Amino acid sequence: MVDYSKWKNIEISDDEDDTHPNIDTPSLFRWRHQARVERMAEMDMEKDELKKKRQSFQARLMDVKERISKKDGNEEALKKELEKIEAEGKELDRIESEMIKKEKKTPWNVDTISKPGFEKTVINKKAGRKPDENLSEEEREQRMKQFVKENEKLCKQYGMLRKYDDSKRFLQEHLQLVGEETANYLVIWSINLEMEEKHELMAHVAHQCICMQYILELAKQLDVDPRACVNSFFSKIQHCQPEYKAQFESEIEGFKGRIQKRAQEKIQEAIAQAEEEERKERLGPGGLDPADVFESLPDELKACFESRDVELLQKTIAAMPVDVAKLHMKRCVDSGLWVPNAADLEGGDKKDDDDDDEEEDSENAAGGKEKTDDAKSESAAKEEPIYTGVSTEDVD
Repeated sequence: MVDYSKWKNIEISDDEDDTHPNIDTPSLFRWRHQARVERMAEMDMEKDELKKKRQSFQARLMDVKERISKKDGNEEALKKELEKIEAEGKELDRIESEMIKKEKKTPWNVDTISKPGFEKTVINKKAGRKPDENLSEEEREQRMKQFVKENEKLCKQYGMLRKYDDSKRFLQEHLQLVGEETANYLVIWSINLEMEEKHELMAHVAHQCICMQYILELAKQLDVDPRACVNSFFSKIQHCQPEYKAQFESEIEGFKGRIQKRAQEKIQEAIAQAEEEERKERLGPGGLDPADVFESLPDELKACFESRDVELLQKTIAAMPVDVAKLHMKRCVDSGLWVPNAADLEGGDKKDDDDDDEEEDSENAAGGKEKTDDAKSESAAKEEPIYTGVSTEDVD
């Protein structure tokens, strides 16, 4: 059944057909209308005054909290000032509550009985350039390092929060976190978590990062301090239209995809760098890689090194053309597969059959084979991923 009670109390200036004969009816109607307009104007003035007080309260509250966090001034005096400002905020809340109740009890009239069905506000104003936008890359990097040093623990606490109300309360208590530095830190942390295969935790931190980026974007559109947009964003996201919520979720999914792609790139870069460092470490005195040289040798020479048979090596070298034998032996020496003695250096490809020399050659060949085995084991180690740190260059 339809409830029509809300239409019983409507204020209309000319709602009486008959008046006293001594009263000028048109004048009475005009007086009623003028009185109603004056009351509405007075209420609008009260709303504007309350709005100005609220803005002043927010600015003073942010300033005192920032000074307390930076320990700028007498801490006891700042705390007393903070308590005084918070008390003013409670008083403003009470006044606003009473004003809302008063407005609800006010009878409807021709100006308040209906509202526009469609309303759209377009903000096409370029946000003013902030002073820190002119910083050089070195100054930005130094500022980021200082911020992380002072607020890394708080950034991680914010990144681990799950409820919008908790995030809102935490940021209002730590307004120094509302800025580009926190968003950049969360991006870097998300990449590191993905590289460590902590996918669920990465997804959660990514959500908090997008919340911070939305706050910054809202501040940019309104050309105000981002710290003044914390309450507006969380109120909007909790009571938003389905289209806005879908856009927000889509942005999170896109961000997670970019994080996963960048993490894979970082892993590949780390593996390539580790492989290059391993290759440089195992280079021989001539700058050649023993693993590469061993693979390029003919099968008969490979068998000699694998069996560590010096006599077989001598016979195999003797059976080869002189220039081919010199080429292979030189590459073995440059890579460290073969360590020549003094006779090797003087005689080039001449071989001494002395038992002592054979024993020494055997040890040298064995040493070369051990180097080859070490090179193979080091090559196998490249399969294990090596993770490196992520810098601010990863923030896009």
